[in-house]
Amino acid sequence: MQQWHLLFKTRNLAEASILQGMLEENEIPVQVLNKLDSSYLNFGDIEIYVPVHFKELAKQLVDRALLN
Repeated sequence: MQQWHLLFKTRNLAEASILQGMLEENEIPVQVLNKLDSSYLNFGDIEIYVPVHFKELAKQLVDRALLN
């Protein structure tokens, strides 16, 4: 069984989708868990997970993407 690391949390679905695409483009497996409440979007988060052995590379890519 693969261990997953919580890389990023957001409430912005567009931001989560962009980060997911960027990570997949760099051949990093991604799991997105949408915990946003369907009625009230200010409750909950969208969580992005990557395998533990990719966490350092994924963190560097996300940090670089968020600076732009």
